[in-house]
Amino acid sequence: MQSPLFAFNDQQTQERWSLQNKQMLRIALGGHDDILARKGSMIAYQGLVEFDAEYQSRGQARSRSRTGEGLDLMRCHGQGTVYLANLAQHLHVMDVGHEGLTVDSSYVLAMDSSLHHEVIAVDSLYGISGSGKYQLNITGQGKVALMTSGMPLLMQVTPDKYVNCDADAIVAWSTGLRVQLQAQTHSSGVWRRRGSTGEGWELSFMGSGFVLVQPSELLPPQNAQIGSGIAAQYGMGQQGARGQNQGNVWS
Repeated sequence: MQSPLFAFNDQQTQERWSLQNKQMLRIALGGHDDILARKGSMIAYQGLVEFDAEYQSRGQARSRSRTGEGLDLMRCHGQGTVYLANLAQHLHVMDVGHEGLTVDSSYVLAMDSSLHHEVIAVDSLYGISGSGKYQLNITGQGKVALMTSGMPLLMQVTPDKYVNCDADAIVAWSTGLRVQLQAQTHSSGVWRRRGSTGEGWELSFMGSGFVLVQPSELLPPQNAQIGSGIAAQYGMGQQGARGQNQGNVWS
């Protein structure tokens, strides 16, 4: 049998974490190195691999209930190869080092089980659609796979060169950065999207590190509804964009 499909064979590599393609993650398990993955993200596997629901402590459950931020994870363990994906989103593997990573939980596909994650509050007084009050802080040594809608942009932040990002496009940043929410300076215009420009809230990052943004401002990948009315327009409230479209990832 012949077909162009045979060009998409399994990519052979010695790396434990690798991309099969831009939208599919390949992880090799050796029997002693469990990974945590988003529930339902497994699309195929080979070998003796098992999948179990990851236990949430009472504190994690309370934090999830109070903040709306958290992860629904499954534990993948055994010996074999696991393939993960989510709605054909673009995938990116990052090493989490001593500086840590702050990210919206909706953009996390998988991580090493050795990593620690907890919900933290950031300097955001309002529940802005792309970046709310609470984010996920990931620390330790290991790898994490992030998802974006389209190919992202990684911007370096230095003490003499800070970065401003649209709050709806931000994906993740170095935990050590100082973060400040910004809008129009005079109070009567704070709820407007900068006159007729269509731009609204932004996050300002200062310090040393990096910021990751995606080329999408909460545009659902499958034409899903994101709410209606004034709350949806500004991405706030239970009926707003954040209420129904968690960080541009539908699962």
